[in-house]
Amino acid sequence: MLSRDRVEEIFSETGALLEGHFLLTSGRHSGQYMQTAHILQYPRYTEELAQSLAEEFACDGIDVVAGPAIAGIILAYEIARRLNARSLFTERENGVMTLRRGFIIERGERVLVAENVITTGGTVFETLNLIRERGGVAAGVAVLADRSMGTIDFGVKLRAAYTADVKSWEADVCPLCKENAIPLVKPGGRIIPQASEVKA
Repeated sequence: MLSRDRVEEIFSETGALLEGHFLLTSGRHSGQYMQTAHILQYPRYTEELAQSLAEEFACDGIDVVAGPAIAGIILAYEIARRLNARSLFTERENGVMTLRRGFIIERGERVLVAENVITTGGTVFETLNLIRERGGVAAGVAVLADRSMGTIDFGVKLRAAYTADVKSWEADVCPLCKENAIPLVKPGGRIIPQASEVKA
């Protein structure tokens, strides 16, 4: 794996570590956000991180690398290229994680899940369940950034390029909401109205 110093250098150079008031995919709020899409703008950085993660699974017989759409697509492709594996992506249809576009997982294929960031791991758990439902073998999880500091147990091998203890809160106990000083933003740029700003 790359050294922590080198990974932090990449995150810093690309502006991937953001400060503010963010609504996470999990529904929780946080004062920090890892916008790994900023890293994926740069093929040289993406290749460097993907190579490091791929090396961690080089002896695991990976047949397929699956990236949850949209965040995991590029990382999955780059890791698959290095493992000489197929790359595909999962996506939600009517709120359910599924395979579309003719993608299939053959029974017994060993599948690695590639995701950009995990906080509660909800999307990864959904993807692992889908792999097993389709007859595949969930062989591991590779992530660019683990906000849980490795506390999530997926029941499979987990490797992260970067781990960080980033605090997050349920919306009803978020101190940033109580201060009402920093607008709540859904990553991607949309400002979310605060409860105090919503007219009845």
